Amino acid sequence: MDPVRNPFAPGAGQRPPELAGRDRELDAFEIVLERVARGRPERSLVLTGLRGVGKTVLLGELRSMAVRAGWGAGKIEARPDADLRRPLSAALHRAVRDLAVRHPDGERVAEVLGVLKAFALRSAPADAKLRDRWQPGIDVPVRSGKADSGDIEIDLVELFTEVATLAADLETGVAILIDEMQDLRPDDVSALCAACHELSQSRSPLVVVGAGLPHLPAVLSASKSYSERLFRYTRIGQLDRADADFALLAPAEREDATFEVDALDALYERSGGYPYFVQAYGKAAWDAAARTPISAADVKVAAPDAEAELAVGFFGSRFERATPAEREYLRAMAELTEGRDEPVGTAGIAEHLQRRASSLSPARDSLLKKGLVFSAQRGQIAFTVPHFGRYLLAQT
Repeated sequence: MDPVRNPFAPGAGQRPPELAGRDRELDAFEIVLERVARGRPERSLVLTGLRGVGKTVLLGELRSMAVRAGWGAGKIEARPDADLRRPLSAALHRAVRDLAVRHPDGERVAEVLGVLKAFALRSAPADAKLRDRWQPGIDVPVRSGKADSGDIEIDLVELFTEVATLAADLETGVAILIDEMQDLRPDDVSALCAACHELSQSRSPLVVVGAGLPHLPAVLSASKSYSERLFRYTRIGQLDRADADFALLAPAEREDATFEVDALDALYERSGGYPYFVQAYGKAAWDAAARTPISAADVKVAAPDAEAELAVGFFGSRFERATPAEREYLRAMAELTEGRDEPVGTAGIAEHLQRRASSLSPARDSLLKKGLVFSAQRGQIAFTVPHFGRYLLAQT
């Protein structure tokens, strides 16, 4: 069928397939927005799941919901070993600008922006040369004395309080959305938890929405023991059959096309219900089909194209980041699980490779930092990427 009309191409749909089956999360966030804006107590949110389940897309939709509700909202992506001040400053700058267009007191807005600028400028050491100092692009004078102590925990509490107060003037709130939250530095995680705790005590209208890999709750708990009370944890997984079918049928029907039941069976079997894979196989099946309805034969013809694209863009790009020692570790995981998406014991990996467990620790730790594996529980390790084991077995 016409590839120009392909509703599964990135950005083509009115609502991306990754949001199918996420109505519960969207409805829950709608309630959070209403409760916080009314001064009711509510926890911040943490979304966890494997790669390919649509966390980033969902996070973007939550931001859009906040903006439509009149909130100030900013989104960042955490990066390993990167300072939080700079990206957070940019995100909060955007949130304050969302609020500024409706705030009646321009001087008060400028005051908050001045505090934000002071916070941002502390991202460079005090003795840094001028060329190394980051300029945040906030065109107001610096307001010294708040959020500029250099202690990230103290500064976050003061900054969040200032921004939340600005939102409270409008009887609305502020949402800070953080993708790949597990990659925040330990000091920044601790500061973020402390700031959320402080603001929840005062019922200030600011919420943090984090998204990350399955071990993110453990990262937060290791930082602050009370983090379990700060966040509402939601696990984002693969779609059930009904939602996976809807993710395919709804976009197709907007283009006056549909799928045969056998085609939907084949697509669910190949995709495993993971939204990213549902979209990849759906796109390839659309391109391969000569006419509607799309058949199981079309899916069979299209599957190699979808798998080739996934092998390069989804699996291969990650595998290329691994060193030879790390690849050996990954292949051992794949062989022991026989390509299934399940955890494997680290002792079993050592035995399989006929190596001492201690000699494999550097490879394992590096893979954890690169986000290719996560610790499912003590003594066990699992892929962060679904079907990764299957991909690795196909390469050997």
